[in-house]
Amino acid sequence: MPRLSPGDTAPDFTLTDDTGASVSLSDYRGKRTIVYFYPAAMTPGCTTQACDFTDSLDSLHAAGFEVLGISPDKPEKLATFRERDHLTITLLSDPDKQVLTAYGAYGEKKLYGKVVEGVIRSTVVVDADGVVEIAQYNVKATGHVAKLRRDLGL
Repeated sequence: MPRLSPGDTAPDFTLTDDTGASVSLSDYRGKRTIVYFYPAAMTPGCTTQACDFTDSLDSLHAAGFEVLGISPDKPEKLATFRERDHLTITLLSDPDKQVLTAYGAYGEKKLYGKVVEGVIRSTVVVDADGVVEIAQYNVKATGHVAKLRRDLGL
């Protein structure tokens, strides 16, 4: 499971959002894009993280960033997540985990002391040209957006 590093070309992708529309990373060329990967919609940590990104979205937009959240959840579940928690970020469905795997955000991880295979909570910042600026793996759900903002100088 190779992980991305700053300077790598971000793998392009096209996924379905919570409304059923197709969204591609290449749609965001010319903008800096925060792509974050989370295990499951409507779980406590993932809800905290999605709400933090939503709460920061206006200031992130003002600084020139877009935010894409990717999980293996089906679009219908993502739509429920958006509605339930009033999310304004773009939520994308990767049920076959191809994008998660391409970004190094799926594989072996420790969960409660056991090694399991699953989604590794990760964040990749892609610059306007499609190159990785920041790649963070095994991030904490709580406080991650604030730390990322500091890392980005916001």
